[in-house]
Amino acid sequence: MMALALAVPIALAIPARRNANIARAICLAFAALLIGVWIAWYVYFTSHGWLNANNQWPMNLCDWAAVAVIVTLIRPNQATYELSYFWGLCGTAEALATPDVNFDFPDGQFVVFFLGHALIIASVLLLTFGMRMRPHPRSILRVAAWSLVYLAAAALTDWALGTNYGFLRAKPHQETLMAVLGPWPWYIAELVPIGIASALLVYAPFFVADKFREGALKRNAPIPR
Repeated sequence: MMALALAVPIALAIPARRNANIARAICLAFAALLIGVWIAWYVYFTSHGWLNANNQWPMNLCDWAAVAVIVTLIRPNQATYELSYFWGLCGTAEALATPDVNFDFPDGQFVVFFLGHALIIASVLLLTFGMRMRPHPRSILRVAAWSLVYLAAAALTDWALGTNYGFLRAKPHQETLMAVLGPWPWYIAELVPIGIASALLVYAPFFVADKFREGALKRNAPIPR
């Protein structure tokens, strides 16, 4: 699933870059798939009696990333693309690598979890390579501000409903990267520098490319007489 999340959008990026109509059709197809998987998740959990306050509200960071991705796929814009890029590659990618699921393939919970998260990553890559969208230095600051908004919203929801959105009240039961962090509440503070480092890491390719391009322009600039 992780390999497909990388290979499929990169393959589709080739025809998307060559034809705007094809690009539009692929983006709308990805948006429809994401919405369909989200509906399937609710149907599956409801049919099994698993739906409760801890999972019925879209208050996980991956839920917010999914909304940003869907909006960007339907109507490409820089604001929601930035959120999609950083939340998707920093948060959803980690969730895909260390999934918080109770059952293995081919259980329905596993399928909808991996499809939903893989589609977020695939959509971000499609928008980046196929639609030629990219983050900028100020994108990090804007996403950081929106991340604080999410943190406040998740904390308020957890306080009001006694839930654990954003894992602000307890670590996941499954083994994730959070297992190596300190106990509650210290791991929440530790996530801040980790988040900043992750954002800088996924922005690094664009930083390097920009510096390389600037160097090339300087080398090719005409010598003043």
